[in-house]
Amino acid sequence: MAKKAYKYKKDRFGLGQLILTICLLLLTIFFAAPVLLVFISAFTDEVYITQHGFSFLPAVWSMNGMNSVLRYGKQLLQSYAVTIGVTVVGTLLGLLIMSMYAYSMSRRDFKLTKFLSVFLLIPMLFNGGQLSGYIVFTGYYHLKDSLLLLILPLCVTTMNVIILRTYIANSIPYELMEAATIDGAGDYRTFFQITLPLMKPALAAVGFMMATAYWNDWQNALLYIVTDSKKPLQLLLINIQKSIEFLLNNSNVPASARAAMGGTIPQYSATMATVVVVIAPIMVIYPFFQKYFVKGLTVGSVKG
Repeated sequence: MAKKAYKYKKDRFGLGQLILTICLLLLTIFFAAPVLLVFISAFTDEVYITQHGFSFLPAVWSMNGMNSVLRYGKQLLQSYAVTIGVTVVGTLLGLLIMSMYAYSMSRRDFKLTKFLSVFLLIPMLFNGGQLSGYIVFTGYYHLKDSLLLLILPLCVTTMNVIILRTYIANSIPYELMEAATIDGAGDYRTFFQITLPLMKPALAAVGFMMATAYWNDWQNALLYIVTDSKKPLQLLLINIQKSIEFLLNNSNVPASARAAMGGTIPQYSATMATVVVVIAPIMVIYPFFQKYFVKGLTVGSVKG
């Protein structure tokens, strides 16, 4: 009887796993299909898209859409360099500041814990608005056309500090920090040598979210950046799209401009090509951060 019950549970478990696998496979296909269509459309002939629409198996392939983006070669490389630099510096600086802030809030013996909590929540509840921020950054700080304005506005966010603080409180034993204090370690040594190394999963999760926000940011660049060599990737691609729209809506476009784009202005394929240029690096990096991303969000939110 016991063997039959064990076999029944085993078979039932196998059937459940099979159903779950099929469901996850269908969900993967459902979410991956639009991304795959974007990549295929970026290399599809513009005339074919106009006549037959988007297709996973186009009959005519073309590089016109991608070439319309890649022809900004030097400017594209400069924008990539700016975006990568801003993303790396902003993410590292933000993680350092927010992790120190979260560590201070997690210390029970720190007298300013409640003040720091209230001080952190005020910007989340009350915002001065975009106009006031523009006046402060340009009129008082004189940071117009500075790369600092691509880094500082996204450097610290309330939710990320809360995630890091929750991770420290629930996943790092407070007795460990107390033992370090008893042994003579100061706050800086306790933080950098004990707490910070144990925060790697949470730092990876928050860091990936910050890097994605920096990578996709274009509004701050549109407001504050004037020099072409300082424009990030997102703003450059928006300008490329505007240029294509101008060529499409202007009936006096010279023949040389159309010839440079292969005779046809690639509206749809160029749009998909800009998306490929933006998301391709994120898709390459994401698998390396996925395990930390999941662990950092789940372990820090459940108290063991």
